[in-house]
Amino acid sequence: MVQDSIATAREPEAPIFSAIITPHRSLDAKGFRILMLVLGAASFGTGVMFLMRGAWPVFGFFGLDMLLVYWAFRANYRAARAYEEVTVTPSELIVRQVSHRGRSCEWQFNPLWTRLDREEHEAYGLTRLSLVSRNLRVAIAAVLGPREKESFATALSAALGEARRGPTRTMFD
Repeated sequence: MVQDSIATAREPEAPIFSAIITPHRSLDAKGFRILMLVLGAASFGTGVMFLMRGAWPVFGFFGLDMLLVYWAFRANYRAARAYEEVTVTPSELIVRQVSHRGRSCEWQFNPLWTRLDREEHEAYGLTRLSLVSRNLRVAIAAVLGPREKESFATALSAALGEARRGPTRTMFD
């Protein structure tokens, strides 16, 4: 009898839809090194030119510029560690947003009572996606561009529709 109760324990459902959304970064680590080398060489060369003309304080400012560019890119790469997970199963919709510092927020919705709210701008396209259930509204996919949001919204809407239809039988069951 104990074996039966263990066997009937809730097993995780297979996801209908699962997506991990990350911010887009067009410059990888190799590109960053190349950019910093080119900027450094240009900055050093220009600084030496000013140094030879007697404007020695300018040389230090070119070094400061390089430091600021480096700091800005590093901050940008740290921000890229943020991500968002959206998973739809037949009985629940889970949204988990993780900040670049590792802080996590998670929301669970019933897919039967959740709708995908879309805000569109006539010139820019899809600008905002939100999941709405009762009095709760959660913005999702904020880091995606309009085209990517449209594709994501289409796939998520299809998954929500499939979850609402419930399990279906095939001829081979």
